[in-house]
Amino acid sequence: MTPAIPEYKPAILALADGTVVKGRAIGKTGTTGGELCFNTSMTGYQEIFTDPSYYGQLMMMTYPHIGNYGTMSRDDEAHKVMIAGLIVRSFSDEFSNPIADGSLKDYMLRNELIGISGVDTRMLVRHIRAKGVMNAVISSEILDEEELIAKAKAWDSMAGLELATKVTRKEAQTVASDGPFKIAAFDYGIKQNIINSFVKRGCTLRIFPAEAGLEEVKAWKADGYFFSNGPGDPEASSNYGLPIVNYAKSTGKPLFGICLGHQLMALSEGIKTKKMFVGHRGANQPVMNKQTGLVEITTQNHGFTVDEDGIDTTKAEVTHINLNDNTIEGLSFKNFKGISVQYHPEASPGPHDSSYLFDQFMEMVKEEKGEDLS
Repeated sequence: MTPAIPEYKPAILALADGTVVKGRAIGKTGTTGGELCFNTSMTGYQEIFTDPSYYGQLMMMTYPHIGNYGTMSRDDEAHKVMIAGLIVRSFSDEFSNPIADGSLKDYMLRNELIGISGVDTRMLVRHIRAKGVMNAVISSEILDEEELIAKAKAWDSMAGLELATKVTRKEAQTVASDGPFKIAAFDYGIKQNIINSFVKRGCTLRIFPAEAGLEEVKAWKADGYFFSNGPGDPEASSNYGLPIVNYAKSTGKPLFGICLGHQLMALSEGIKTKKMFVGHRGANQPVMNKQTGLVEITTQNHGFTVDEDGIDTTKAEVTHINLNDNTIEGLSFKNFKGISVQYHPEASPGPHDSSYLFDQFMEMVKEEKGEDLS
C-alpha cells in the first residue's frame, strides 16, 4: 500500500521592502520576525541555531538540504535555540545518521521554532546582498501579505539594540579543570566550544554574567580575562561592558576578546564600531593574519564591525583583515596586554585554522603568571 502523502501547512516570508515568498510551514505554527541573515555553512545547522550571537534573528541557510543528518544533544552551543526563525530550501522531515538523537522536525517542535521551507534561498541572498540587511517576518498562521509586510517594517532594528543580557547566564559559574590557570570569562552569549577550548588548555573558568558586579570579579583574582561573543549592537552593551573591560586592563593581566568582546575592547580604547551593509556569517570567510602573512579560513557571525576609519595606531594594531572586503578581523592593543578577533576561532561549526589564538592568549597568560611567581 502506498503511504499517504502528508499535508503541509502554507507559510509566508515577508521582507520589510515588500518582497513576499510563499512556502510550507516547518516547526511550530505561529508568527515570528527579526533581522534576516544567511549562513553559507554546508553542515553544523544545530550549532548555528544555538549560537547566542544569532539571538532574535531569522536564519536563512544557503545550503539546500537541511535536516538530513538529524540532531544530537552534544552539538548544542547553548541551552536553547537562539534564532527567531528558520528559512530553508529543502527541509528533511526524516534523517539518515546512526548516531543522531532525533529529527530536526522534532527538535524544532520541542524548541518551538517557527520556519518555512520551499524557499529559493539563493535568490533571497542575492537580494539581501544588493539591498542590504533588513527585517522580515515568517508566519504560518497569518497569510495576509500586506499585514506581514507591515509587521516586518515595524520590527525593531538591530542597530542600537541591546541583546547580550537576554542570553547571558543569571549568575556566575565555575567550570573547573586540572590546570593551574584561572580565567575570568564574561558571558555575553558565550558558546560551549569556547568553554571547551579553555578547559582543555588547563584553564579553570569563572564565567560571569554580562552585568557582573566589579567586586565579585575582583575577588576571583584571575590570571587573564576573556570577553565573549554575543548578539546586538556593541555600543548598546557598553554601559555594563566597558567598566569591566577597563578594570581588566588596569590589572595588567592579559585580555582576549571574540566577536562582541573584540568590539567592546576596541570601544574601551575609543575605537568606534559600525553596522555592516551585509554581515559576515558562514564557515568559509578568508582572513589574512598580517603578522604571519598566512590566510585562515574562518567561521564568522557578525553584523557589526570595528570601523577601519577610526583606528588610532597609537592604541591598536590591525592584525587580521577579511580578504573579501578588507574589514578589520583582529587587533593587538598597545596600551595593555590584549588581543581580539572579530571571527570565531572556536569554530563549531567550521574549520579550526584559527584555534592557535587560544594558544597565543595562553602564552600571554603563562608569561604574566611566571612574572607574578618570580
